[in-house]
Amino acid sequence: MARVALYARVSTNKDQTVDNQLLALRDWAAGRGHTVVAEFIDQGISGAKGRDKRPGLDDMLKAAVLGKLDMVAVTALDRLGRSLPHLITTVGELEALKVGLFVRDLALDTSTPAGQLMFNVMGSLAQFERALIRERTMLGLERAKKQGKTLGRPKVSPGKEQRIAALLKAGTPINRIMRLAGVAKSVVYRIKKEAEECPATTN
Repeated sequence: MARVALYARVSTNKDQTVDNQLLALRDWAAGRGHTVVAEFIDQGISGAKGRDKRPGLDDMLKAAVLGKLDMVAVTALDRLGRSLPHLITTVGELEALKVGLFVRDLALDTSTPAGQLMFNVMGSLAQFERALIRERTMLGLERAKKQGKTLGRPKVSPGKEQRIAALLKAGTPINRIMRLAGVAKSVVYRIKKEAEECPATTN
């Protein structure tokens, strides 16, 4: 029998609670003879947010690192995350810690050979998806070049660069220069760096 942590999440507080998720997972754990050692909740938090914005998920993974559980149980994969890459990363962390994952609506248990095979397939699909996106991006850039389109950010005119340099020399704060010149912070820092490396000479 395993020490199980239950994880539940809802995106909004309105008309949604984690109670039904937890009840279903408790019933599953009791039916298998598992011991529920902890319950972690993220209430009103989107699954698209990372671990740093989801305290329940973060605490659960910390408990896994400390060896306090053998398995994590959720009602559905989208409770863990909304994107396949994020899911693969989270499950990869659990796998490295030898912590299994049970997903109720899929009857998926990664501690079994069949469950592990399914997640390996999902990981391959995620990698394939990234390769397709990269290929489409490269084809799009190549097509834009053939059409004579200028790629990248618009160049800053010499006059504007001189104005930014003057404002820097006068000690104007970076954020104010950005507003006055209508440029990104990176542009201001680039001009600042160039001025420091090649200071103006006086005759």
